[in-house]
Amino acid sequence: MNRLSSQTFQQLPDTIEKPDYDRTNITVGIVHLGIGAFHRAHQAVFTDDILARDPSWGICGVSLRSAETRDALGPQDGLYALKVQDGQGEQLRVIGSVVETLVAPEDPEAVLIRMSDPATRIVSLTVTEKGYCHNPANGTLDERHSDIIHDLSNPARPRSAVGFIVEALARRQAAGVPAFTLLSCDNLPSNGHVLKRVVNRFAEMRDPALGAIVAAVASPSTMIDRIVPATTDADRATIAKALGVEDAWPVVTEPFRQWVIEDDFPLGRPAWEEAGAVFVEDVSSFELMKLRLLNGSHSTLAYLGFLAGAETVAEAMALSGMEELVEGLMCEEVSPTLPALAGFDLPAYRRALVERFKNPALRHRTWQIAMDGSQKLPQRLLGTIRDRIAAGASYERLALGVAAWMRYARGIDEAGNTIDVRDPLAGRLAALTQGLDDPEKIVAAFLGLTEVFGEDLRVDVHFRAALVGALSRLLSDGSAVVLRSQRREG
Repeated sequence: MNRLSSQTFQQLPDTIEKPDYDRTNITVGIVHLGIGAFHRAHQAVFTDDILARDPSWGICGVSLRSAETRDALGPQDGLYALKVQDGQGEQLRVIGSVVETLVAPEDPEAVLIRMSDPATRIVSLTVTEKGYCHNPANGTLDERHSDIIHDLSNPARPRSAVGFIVEALARRQAAGVPAFTLLSCDNLPSNGHVLKRVVNRFAEMRDPALGAIVAAVASPSTMIDRIVPATTDADRATIAKALGVEDAWPVVTEPFRQWVIEDDFPLGRPAWEEAGAVFVEDVSSFELMKLRLLNGSHSTLAYLGFLAGAETVAEAMALSGMEELVEGLMCEEVSPTLPALAGFDLPAYRRALVERFKNPALRHRTWQIAMDGSQKLPQRLLGTIRDRIAAGASYERLALGVAAWMRYARGIDEAGNTIDVRDPLAGRLAALTQGLDDPEKIVAAFLGLTEVFGEDLRVDVHFRAALVGALSRLLSDGSAVVLRSQRREG
């Protein structure tokens, strides 16, 4: 079978949506660090929608670790298929906005040259929480992180996103080229502020004068939303059959997409609003809503669902009591902590989330969502718990989500099998609870991770008691039984 490429995509079936612009006219205006499936199902699609209007916003995608994406997309001239599906059907579309792919470890200089090019006006990121080399409890740079230590000593050959950004900004300053806009698209509260904080601190550590320059760089915050499960071999086979050509790196997603962006782009930006993006002065309220409602619920159902044997989110939602748990968590514990959004229908948004989680066409694996829990919990669950504590309100469901993470992070499932725990702190998590069976001791061990829980939650006796109670039930009864109790209570 032929490969998807610039030579073959024009011969695709008429049912396949194709770029409505001449790709030979597209030039790079955006360098994106972390070109994974989410970026290619979200920001790259918004950008694809506007390239016919302005061809100067093509994307150079940079992989900071693996060459897989470059190796797959290179022979395809950056083209890939996007399959949008739900219970009612599916639609295939070819995306052409990625016009260059680079692999940072192979050639960091090529990446820095592209980032330093005056044509590059935006550097965006989807590097996940751990890619910021920060302390998740307070959002500051982790100055002891191995990549940060390396990049301070080797500024021309950086490893981290932070190191690449600061070196590129330093080169632009030396050449008299204005600074690009930094655009974080990761699930972090105030993601633009977090990115600016760690980048600025790194620059200060390199050179105080450079830190003063970096302090003036624009870094708007964003809120992003689209569920993007990992693409399977079965997905690739069905997509290839529909295309009539092989696509080594397609993306599968849902119909829903949302992008809220603070409008601060000194060098200009794509007209993403024409593709449905919303530009605002302050994204924080939208961001908090999404982090706590969608991401907090997602993590909670992922840990409990995985422990109960559910491979996918849809399977987890079908477990007895899970829907009641998710609805109760969102309505009774999370929503009261959210600021009012004028004109926004919060109950409708919650109902839409439940239906999205139940989408049977998306095989979004619970194990995939469960990754990097030590980095995700502070934003997704612990911040909400702090607000509930401050209000003197209950947080039993939120505590159950945290306890389920502790149960999962021990690395042994309910059948005694080893769990492949993917987390920056995986080694410490395993060592913390080795040989421990008593829930009180397990909770005490985890709460010692002050970079996750902070000192305030570590010493909160009511929080500790809530975790011990939830973990005791998970260990003695199992997650399926605990979930069924939610149904009886509902």
